[in-house]
This record gives sequence, C-alpha cells and structure tokens, in this order.
Amino acid sequence: MPTSFATCRARRYASLLPLLLLSLTTACGQTTKPATPPAVVVDSATGKADMPWLRQLLDSSATLRRQQVGVSLADANTGAPLFGYNEAKYFTPASTMKLLTLYAGLTLLPDSLPSLRYFSRGDTLFFQGTGDPTFLHGDVPSRRAYAFLASRPEKIVAYCDIACVPAYGPSWAWDDFNYYFQPERTAFPVFGNTVRFYAAAPLATHRSGLAAVAPVVQRVRVLPRAFAPLTGPAGEGFRLSPDQDDEMHVFRAPLENRFTYVPGSKRWVDEVPYRTSRTLLLRLLGDTLRRAIVGTAWRPHPSRDSIRTLRGLRADSLYRRMLRVSDNFLAEQLLLMTSTQVGYRDSLSGQRVIRYIVKNQLKTLPDRPDWVDGSGLSRLNLLTPRTLTAVLCRLHQQLPEPRLLSLLAAGGGPGTLRRRYFEPGPRR
Repeated sequence: MPTSFATCRARRYASLLPLLLLSLTTACGQTTKPATPPAVVVDSATGKADMPWLRQLLDSSATLRRQQVGVSLADANTGAPLFGYNEAKYFTPASTMKLLTLYAGLTLLPDSLPSLRYFSRGDTLFFQGTGDPTFLHGDVPSRRAYAFLASRPEKIVAYCDIACVPAYGPSWAWDDFNYYFQPERTAFPVFGNTVRFYAAAPLATHRSGLAAVAPVVQRVRVLPRAFAPLTGPAGEGFRLSPDQDDEMHVFRAPLENRFTYVPGSKRWVDEVPYRTSRTLLLRLLGDTLRRAIVGTAWRPHPSRDSIRTLRGLRADSLYRRMLRVSDNFLAEQLLLMTSTQVGYRDSLSGQRVIRYIVKNQLKTLPDRPDWVDGSGLSRLNLLTPRTLTAVLCRLHQQLPEPRLLSLLAAGGGPGTLRRRYFEPGPRR
C-alpha cells in the first residue's frame, strides 16, 4: 500500500501531521537568528514558498526512495503553503480519514452526544438508536441511557428499528471479522459490539513423584456474560487455518457467535466482535436492564406524540478516545450519529453526512476527497496531502488550540504515539 508522510497508515500516525504543522509555525516564530540556509525560501516572482533543505533530505533518503511519499506543510494560522512534495497526488489515507470524521462531528453535533430518541404513549416507552456507541462500552462508557431505560415507569419498553447502513463498509476486509478493530456497525451498539475475554493465570496439575506438568486449565471470564455458554476451550483437534493470527487467543466462527479460546501459559485479555442481530440486541438489553424489552415499529403520531432526544456523554470524550487510539468503531458510529442532524431522521447513513459536508463545508478544499467511511478502513478512501493539511488548518481555526491539542495523540503522551516522537526526559 502506498504511504505518505502526511497521510501515512493510520493507527499509529493519525495525529503526527497536526503536531508537525503547529510546532513548525511555533518554532519559526521563536527563532531569533535567520537559519543558514533559510528554512523557508520564497520565490520573489511567484510568491511560492519552498524548503530546499527538506526537499534534499527527502530525495536523498535511502528509505523513502523506495516508498510513495507525500508531504504538505502549511502555516497553521493562515493556511499558506510552506512546502509540498507530491502534495497533489492521491494516497490511501487509512485512519487519517478520522480527521474528516472529527470535522463532521464538530460541525454537526452538539456538546453532548445524542444517545437515543424516544416517546411515551400510555404504559409504553418507545425508543430507537442514534448510533451512539457508548452504551456499556468498555472504554468510553456512559450510563445515562442505561439509567434512563432502567428507571422508566412505563410497564413496557419497546425498542424500535431504524434503517441503518450494512454491518461492514464498502471495501472493508471481510476476513477481519475476528479482529477487535472491526466490529459491526449498528444503530444501537451494546458493549461496543464486542465480547471481552479475561483469562486468569493457568492452573497446573501435579503427578505423584513428578514435577508439575504443563498447565492444562485456564479460567476465562466472558463479558457480556450472555456469551459465556457460547465460549469454550480449543479441543485436541483444533487447528488454525493458515491465514489466522497465531498471536490471538480467541477465535469466532465467521457466521455465528461461537467462540473458541486457546489456553496459554500466562494471563491474557482479548476482544472479539460478535455478530449483531435484532434478537440478540433485545436479549442483551433485557439481561443488562433486568426488564423485558420488546421489539416493535417506530410509529409516532405526528400530533400526539412528542419525540425527544436523550443527551449522553460529552462529545469531546468520544473524539479524544477515537483520535488518540485511532478507534475505528467509534469513528464509524460517530459518522452515523452525525446523520441524525442531516436530512430525514428515518435512517442512519454515513454517506448522507459525507455528501453534505463535502458539498457545503469542504467545497473549497484543494482537491476533492474520495471519502467513503468514517474510520479509513476502506481501501476506496483517497486524499491528497494538501487536502489533509487544509482540513487540519480548518480544525485549527475552528477550535481553540489547547482544546484541539487535547484531542490529538502526541509524542510521549497517551495514545498511539506514546512510544514515539517524545522529548528527552521523563515520559508524560
């Protein structure tokens, strides 16, 4: 896959460019002596800026010479280009697409996430999902919707379907279904649409007169507990297929919620997506809320039923988690949530949001983005380095700098860059 300095493969480097962009302008502003040669050279005839030293560095790199590299640097305050290297060529951006999803969220969503929509009629509460991923999520949990549904006085609580996108996005890798980073997209996720497995230290058996033999039993705690009966250890005949990752501990059958774990010699934690369905959702909601949940159609009466939206987690908490660890699931669900603010509210559609944002908010970008999902999992996403830089400048202009930097991963700080690009001295 081609990579670029500005649009590199996403999970580790999604936030590198904004930090370079912002720190560059800060460093230039604090320099007391002109660089020799000048760091930035401006052509007097065209007014175009360039950095010959950086261009020479890129051209002479034995490592980068074998790669597809694109670089775009701009003044963070004005957006004026400072340097470009293949900046107008399209690259596969991977998770740097999350910066466009962040822009959509900041543009369309309020300060608190829309958790669910509901109305009450007689002894029944009707509710439907908005795509909010935080319901009993293991990393960004919000109990607002849980407490709301558990404490309602109505005798009947009815979940109502809403049209939603397919479980997987266009051109996602279908055989990544077993990996934590590709849960299914749904209107009302529960537990992040994944199962977590916590394996304790294994137990050893002893034989009379002999030393302890290898561990043969390992207890595994399963959350949510509804999946515990569907989980078991690998038998003697269990074999990995050639394309399966032998560093994983838990394996799910492609089309069903049956999980097999391979006992190990140490403690371990694993996370595997489960296959979603309406029947399973109603069961999980009923088990966790400890009250019966029925499924029905969403049919509010236009004049008699007042539809309301329950507000949940602060949006910045979701943005921060999504960007710092490059969480694909949160990004996809965020794009679905923003669709509740665009067009009709009878469906959740990321494409509806993408069309709206590109047409109305990002129409002046240097190059039109090929934007197809919220996370960057799709190989169909394409961006040029200068377009990504323009989005970063928009974010810098839209948000106070301290708030923007608090959302992004930084070298030596929490997130995917914790062990990279940090200053000498104690780590933060």
